Amino acid sequence: MTPHNRAKQNEIAKIVLMPGDPLRAKWIAENYLVKPKLVNDVRGMFAYTGMYKNKKVTVMAHGMGMPSIGIYSYELFKFYKVNTIIRVGSAGGFTKELQLGSIVVANQAFSESGYAKDIGIKVPPSKILKASTSTLNKCLQTSKMLKTKCFVGKVLCEDAFYSNTPWQKRMNLSQGLLAVEMEAFALYANAMKLKKNALCLLTISDSFVSNKSMSSEQRQTSFKSMIKLALETATRI
Repeated sequence: MTPHNRAKQNEIAKIVLMPGDPLRAKWIAENYLVKPKLVNDVRGMFAYTGMYKNKKVTVMAHGMGMPSIGIYSYELFKFYKVNTIIRVGSAGGFTKELQLGSIVVANQAFSESGYAKDIGIKVPPSKILKASTSTLNKCLQTSKMLKTKCFVGKVLCEDAFYSNTPWQKRMNLSQGLLAVEMEAFALYANAMKLKKNALCLLTISDSFVSNKSMSSEQRQTSFKSMIKLALETATRI
């Protein structure tokens, strides 16, 4: 056990899906896993372990922002011997092609954050960290099998939720960014440090082009295609 996770080691699966919202974790577990068991509730950060198509899977919330996912994913990788983490979250879209509900597979994460440097990762001048190649490839193969349309590309990972939108748009134009979110960079940094596997899947909940947004209820329960893709990918790992 750790200061943030009361689960016993054998209660956490080798592959973990991580949404930000604890209630989303609860919803995923109750709707997709067979006999889900609550294995952590420290600080209200729910974790459930159950079976999906004969595959043991844990769904655990990671909270908001890089420091939060940094703590939870590090402990899962380091102390619970988790091999693969797939973040399943929401994002704001930068392009008109990304409508509400579109799925983005973040093969790269760009950030000005100091998180990776703080944990001893040498960040390239591009300030880009990459998803794990093997997990990314399995996800793309699975998306083809499921006929699930995905947009694959680079995302902006930032610390401030209410940041300057015109700046975000300039970043999109200069860096080729598809969307903005708040966690992928730290997750990829932890995976690099500990030689583990990580991937970030995102559903577009807000558009900086149309200025449309999902409601809080929709954000919690309307990510079914992304969750299905993540779980089916998990069965192939």
